[in-house]
Amino acid sequence: MSTTPVSDRPVPRPGVLAIEAYVPGKAQAGGVAKVYKLSANENPLGPSPKAREAFHAADALELYPDGSSTRLRDAIAAAYGLDPARLVCGTGSDELITLIAAAYAGPGDEVIYSQYGFLVYRIATLAAGATPVVVPERNLTADVDALLAAVNEKTRIVFLANPNNPTGTYLPFDEVRRLQRGLPPHVLLVLDAAYAEYVRRNDYESGIELVATTRNVAMLRTFSKIHGLAALRVGWLYGPAEVVDAVNRIRGAFNVNAAAIAAATAAIGDTAHVEAAVAHNDTWLAWLTAELTALGLTVTPSVGNFVLVHFPDVDGKRAPDADAFLSARGLILRRMDAYGLPGALRLTVGTEEANRLLVAVLAEFLGKSSAKDHGHGA
Repeated sequence: MSTTPVSDRPVPRPGVLAIEAYVPGKAQAGGVAKVYKLSANENPLGPSPKAREAFHAADALELYPDGSSTRLRDAIAAAYGLDPARLVCGTGSDELITLIAAAYAGPGDEVIYSQYGFLVYRIATLAAGATPVVVPERNLTADVDALLAAVNEKTRIVFLANPNNPTGTYLPFDEVRRLQRGLPPHVLLVLDAAYAEYVRRNDYESGIELVATTRNVAMLRTFSKIHGLAALRVGWLYGPAEVVDAVNRIRGAFNVNAAAIAAATAAIGDTAHVEAAVAHNDTWLAWLTAELTALGLTVTPSVGNFVLVHFPDVDGKRAPDADAFLSARGLILRRMDAYGLPGALRLTVGTEEANRLLVAVLAEFLGKSSAKDHGHGA
């Protein structure tokens, strides 16, 4: 006879209701004429005009999309010199993270990620019934030695966001390779390279080389950041044939919609738009870092399209105070409480107008002068 308690209604399996759902950054601020949303790491230049055109042309709404995203996989493969058979597309890289966790981890297994890693890693791990193992970082950067020390016979996956969100820090290729070499062959290393296109460091590699030369590394990328297609939710995975097969077996049959496939296919071919987005980010990431530092704020060095800004532990000047002050003026940043960083706000690199206004308003909040007052340019 079953000993399972009988309920008067359906009950989720143990652990599901203990998951803290992902809460996106806020998008609205009341009582202001114009809102500058700098909370979601979106591309301030928007999508490629070619992607917009392809999106509007994809109007056969009565037809199912290509369940294999063939055109898009072929376009990605052509852009990076990859085998399209080793690519899977998904509804953003978030879906692919969830599918990997479901395919490779379950009750009794452990999934490792760093202290300030992407919040979805924890959600996907718990949803799969596995146990999350959070490894402390060093100077807001993933620590390879600490990650390897956490590995045991229960470990199935190591998620590494590189560059990391929300810190903007990264591990150079040699460190990532050292991490992979230190893992048992049955452990899957997932390199989440959502911000790879923004990185301008010679010692960085997104993961393509490791995937091509090993059997236990997969790489994730997204069209939500550099390509400006966040609304369409498109991501992709490059991995060993076995990983691709496993993910394909459990993903939804039509998990990427037709308009997303069309727009992303056009976007990846528009290299001029990508280069313009990178150039804009190079200019304003450096400017924001310098100006915020000049105001006396601590800024974690970032290689992405955002910066983590730390506020003083002083009455009236803490991060929540700054958030309220900025929101009242239409500037929306991302609170970091959910990441265990309540003293910081994350700031997306915005348009020139948004960036200059942000620095001027923060100068007012802190009671200091800004570059705007001195006529400094970018």
